[in-house]
Amino acid sequence: MNHARGEKRMPALIASSAAACTLGLIIGTAIAADDPPPPPAAAAQSANSTQRITPNFKDADITQIAEAVSAATGKNFILDPRVRAQVTMLSSTPMSPDAFYQAFLSILQVHGFVALPAGKVIKIVPDANARQYPSNDLPDKVSPSSDEIVTQVIAVKNVNAAQLVPILRPLIPQYGHLAAYPASNILIISDRANNVNRLMRIIQRIDQVGDSNVEIIPLQNASATEIVRVINSLYQQQTANEGAGSAFKLVADEHSNSVLLSAEKDTRLRIGVLIAHLDTPMQAGGETQVRYLQNGDAEKIAAKLKEQITGVASSAASGPPGAQTPQAQAERGTIIWADPATNALVITATPKVMRNLMSVIDKLDIRRAQVLVEAIIVDVDLSKSASLGVNWAFYGQGTNVPAAAFNSPVNGTDIADIVELIASPTTALANGTSVPTGGLLGVGRVSPNGLNFGALLSAIRSDTNSNIVATPSAVTTDNQEATLKVATEVPFLTGQFTSTGASNSSVTPFQTIQREEVGTILKITPQINEGGAAVMLKIDLESSSVVPKDAGPEGAVDLTTNKRTVSTRVLIEDGGIVVLGGLTSADYSRQETRVPGLGAIPFIGQLFKTRSGSADRTDLMVFIRPKILRTDEQSAIETNTKYQYIREEQKKVTSEREYLPILPYVKQPELAPLAPQDFSRTPAPTSSQEKEQASEQERRSRLTPSPAPTAPPTPPTPPQESQPFTPTPNPPDTDSPKP
Repeated sequence: MNHARGEKRMPALIASSAAACTLGLIIGTAIAADDPPPPPAAAAQSANSTQRITPNFKDADITQIAEAVSAATGKNFILDPRVRAQVTMLSSTPMSPDAFYQAFLSILQVHGFVALPAGKVIKIVPDANARQYPSNDLPDKVSPSSDEIVTQVIAVKNVNAAQLVPILRPLIPQYGHLAAYPASNILIISDRANNVNRLMRIIQRIDQVGDSNVEIIPLQNASATEIVRVINSLYQQQTANEGAGSAFKLVADEHSNSVLLSAEKDTRLRIGVLIAHLDTPMQAGGETQVRYLQNGDAEKIAAKLKEQITGVASSAASGPPGAQTPQAQAERGTIIWADPATNALVITATPKVMRNLMSVIDKLDIRRAQVLVEAIIVDVDLSKSASLGVNWAFYGQGTNVPAAAFNSPVNGTDIADIVELIASPTTALANGTSVPTGGLLGVGRVSPNGLNFGALLSAIRSDTNSNIVATPSAVTTDNQEATLKVATEVPFLTGQFTSTGASNSSVTPFQTIQREEVGTILKITPQINEGGAAVMLKIDLESSSVVPKDAGPEGAVDLTTNKRTVSTRVLIEDGGIVVLGGLTSADYSRQETRVPGLGAIPFIGQLFKTRSGSADRTDLMVFIRPKILRTDEQSAIETNTKYQYIREEQKKVTSEREYLPILPYVKQPELAPLAPQDFSRTPAPTSSQEKEQASEQERRSRLTPSPAPTAPPTPPTPPQESQPFTPTPNPPDTDSPKP
C-alpha cells in the first residue's frame, strides 16, 4: 500500500510502452520493407521520447525507486551498501524518463547521496565521497537544473583567482570542492551542476575590467619614499584584507621624486588629495635645520651624532653588493656640523633622518641636575724631640790637642766647635762652624800656660703641633668632571752642570728646574642614581705640603713634599657624609751614644754619654658630602650661604678702625648684596620617567611656534627745543676729604 499507485500504473505504462514500440516497429516494417531496421539505441530513444510516467511513492525504499528508474530509463545502477533511505515522492503530472531520472537525482541530493557515471553503469554513493570519484568532468555546457556532479575549470581574466576563493567558499557544500591555481589564475569547482552554473554566473559578474590607470604625481617638498611608506602604513589593514589585488598600488620614483599611483578613478582622487596634503613645506624650511642647544655642548653632540649616522649607514650598506637601499643613501647624504659661537647644530638630512636626529637631540639636550660636593681634609701632626749630653776635654800645656776628651755632638754641636768659636770666631765661622742652639752650660780654662780644660752640658727640647683643616668644595653637573685646585707651583731642582773656572772656582752655567703643584687638588665626577636618592662619586683627592731641606728627612738634597692621595668610587646618599679614608701613624725613636763601660756607671756614666729621642704622630681624615641641587631654589640657598659667609669675613676686616689711618678716605672693597633671582624653571630631572617627560616637553616646545613679541605702541614724541651742549663733570676724587 506504500506505493500501490506506482506499482499498478508502472507495469501498465511499461507494457503500453512496449506495445507501442512493437506496434511502431511492425508498422515501420510494413511501410518500408526495403529499408534497413533502425539501431537499438535509436529505438530506445524513440520509445523514451514517447513514454510518460507519473511516479508517486510514499515511504518507499530507495532501492525500489532505483529499480523503477532503471526500468524507465534503461540505466544500470550500483548502490553502495550505505545507501539506505525511505523516500516519499508525489507527482500529479506525467513526465518523461529523462525528467524521471533528474527527479531521482534530486531525491539522492535530498538524502545525501550522489549518482556517479562510470562507463555503462551509474554508482550511487554517499555525497561525502563524491569528489573522490570521476564525474561529468569539463562539460561544454553545465545544466542550470541538473543535480548531477560536475567538475569545471573556470579561467579568471581580470581579478585574482585566489581572492575569489574566500568569497565563493560559503556557497560550496561540504562535499564540494573549490580551489585556485595562481600560476594560471584559474578556479577548479566540483559540485552539482545547478550550483556550478550559479557560481559561473557569479564569477562572470565579478570578473569585469576596471577603470584602473596609472597617474604620476610629482612632489615638491616631501620625499616620495616617505609618502609611499606613510600611505601604505595607513591602508595596511585594508591591503591585507584584500590580498595581492589591493584597491590601489603606490610606487616611489626617487629619481624624479614622484609617486606612481594605480587605482580606480575614485581611489586615485582620494589618494591624490591625501598626497597633496602631505606634500607641504617643512615648518623650518627645506632639509636643513639649525638647532640651538640649551643645555648640551654642540661640538660634543655633533661628534656623537656623526658616529650614529656613520654606524647606521654602514649597517644599512652591509647587504649584498649593488643592493644600496634608499635609506642607506639618505644616511650617507646627511651632514652635521656645530657652531661653537652660538652653541647650535646645523643638520642637513631627509625628513625621516631629520626626525630621528631631532628625537635624539630632544633626549640629550635636557637640563641636568647639579651636585655640590664638599670635602673636609683634617691633618693633625704632633712632633716632639729632645737631646741631652755632656762633652768635656783636657788639653796639655801649650797644645791644642786634647789629652783626654768625650766629644759627641748634641743637636749638631760638640765641644770642639765651642772651643774653636772661642779661640778664633772669625776663622771658625768662615770654616762653616755653626753657632750652637739650645740650652748650653759650660765651664773650662783656656790659657797659654797651664792645664786647659772644658766641659759643656747641652740640652734641647722641641715640640711641633700642626693642625690643618681644608674644606674644598665644587659644584658640577651630573656625569661631568670638576677639578678644584688650591695649590702653589714650587720649583724643584732636577739637574745641574758644574765646571771649574780659570781661578779654580766652581762655576754652574745652568740648572734644570721642574715646577710641581703643591696644595689641595680635588677631582670629582658625580653620577646621580635613579630617582636622585644617592650619588655615585668618582673622587681623586690630593693634599700635599712642602718640607724645608733642613726639616726634611736625612739625606735630602732639596725640598721634600708630603703628599696624601685618595682615589676611589663611593655611593653616598643625598646630603650624607662619609669618610673616604684616613691615616693614623705614630713614630718613636731613641738614640744613645756612650763610652763602653764608663757610660753604664750610675750617675758618673752621664759624663760619658749623650741621648736624643723623638716622637711623631700623624692623624689624617678625609670626609665628603654630596648634595643634589635639583631646583633653582636649592642652588640659590647654597650660593647665598657661601656668599654671606665671605661677606661677613670681609666686614670683620673692614670694621677695624685706625686712629691714624695710613690711607685715609680709601674704602676697602666689599661684596655687594645678591640680587633677587628667578625661580620659574622646572626642577632638573633625575629619574628615567622625569627625563622622558623633560624630553617630550622639549620636543613640544620645539614644534610649537612661539608667538612673535609685540612691542607696545610708542606715543608720539612732542618736538623739543635744542639744548646747548654741557660737558660731563669730572669724576669725584677719592683722595679728597669728605665734607
